[in-house]
Amino acid sequence: MSHPLMFDDADPLLRRLRRIARALPGASEKISHGRPTFYTTKVFAYFGGSQRIDGKWIRRDAAVLVLPDPLDEPALRQDPRFWVPAYLGPAGWLGIDVDAGADWSEIAELVDASYRRTAPARLVRELEG
Repeated sequence: MSHPLMFDDADPLLRRLRRIARALPGASEKISHGRPTFYTTKVFAYFGGSQRIDGKWIRRDAAVLVLPDPLDEPALRQDPRFWVPAYLGPAGWLGIDVDAGADWSEIAELVDASYRRTAPARLVRELEG
């Protein structure tokens, strides 16, 4: 059973995330579970997600999900802008809602950190070189 698409391909927030994620060495995009994902050999960012609060599913369509640097993760978990996404949260992933006023330099840093955690060493070296 395929999932329905849960995004608008022309969304300007998605376009901004695409520019950030696709600029990384070896990065590609695919649709998984109805949402855009960015990956090399493993996914390093998602556009959109969901959260389970008090037994109810809450869609977070304008969000970026990342696997943060372990050194930054405790501080990010204390920041009220970040939330634990369904399914991915137990593996350390966090979500942050984005809008037209989002700090895209911060989003780029989060995506970069997630990329570095998931990409093959040769691609990380290429990024650094």
